[in-house]
Amino acid sequence: MYAIVEIAGHQFKVEKDQKVFVNRLATEEGKKVDFDNVLLIGDGSNVTVGAPAIDGAQVSAKVLKHLKGDKVIVFKKKRRKGYRVKNGHRQSLTEILIEGITASGAKKAAPKKETKKAEPKVEAKAAAPKAKKATGKADDLKKIEGIGPKIASTLVEAGIATFSDLAKATPEGISEIIAGVRGNHVTDTWPAQAQLAADGKWDELKKWQDELDGGKA
Repeated sequence: MYAIVEIAGHQFKVEKDQKVFVNRLATEEGKKVDFDNVLLIGDGSNVTVGAPAIDGAQVSAKVLKHLKGDKVIVFKKKRRKGYRVKNGHRQSLTEILIEGITASGAKKAAPKKETKKAEPKVEAKAAAPKAKKATGKADDLKKIEGIGPKIASTLVEAGIATFSDLAKATPEGISEIIAGVRGNHVTDTWPAQAQLAADGKWDELKKWQDELDGGKA
């Protein structure tokens, strides 16, 4: 019976009582070691192939000694550069003796449970407050005699966005709202003009505005 087994990163074809040199193992000399990554087992005409390893198969061995392999010379040279480097290397090896090949039924070491790292908690970002939409459609306050773009935007920011809103306001309150806007603004007729606009009396409003100058009769 023979087996192809992976030992220390290399594949070997082994048989019972065979001595094999493998890359250095961490097992002490005289100790036994088992290899369960068996890729193929052949017994006469019967050949079992793993996918990739054979479940339950195992190769048992005994560590005979640790040693170093033959020295290998590595020489590097670069033409016309004056570069020459010579190094030697001796691979660390372990001599093992194959004691047995088990085709099935071998107990494998339980795999170590991987401890999942706790994922960092991601604090949910507070959603930015959405701007409140105007409940009603804003009117063009510039249709009121004496109101320009700057005053109209100032009134809207203060909550007066429609003709009805302006009609309910007092001239004094309007003057306080637009106090920061340059100019001499007369607000006496603005609520009345706004009431005509809110009622849809545009002809009457236009006739009155022809008589007004800056919002004052």
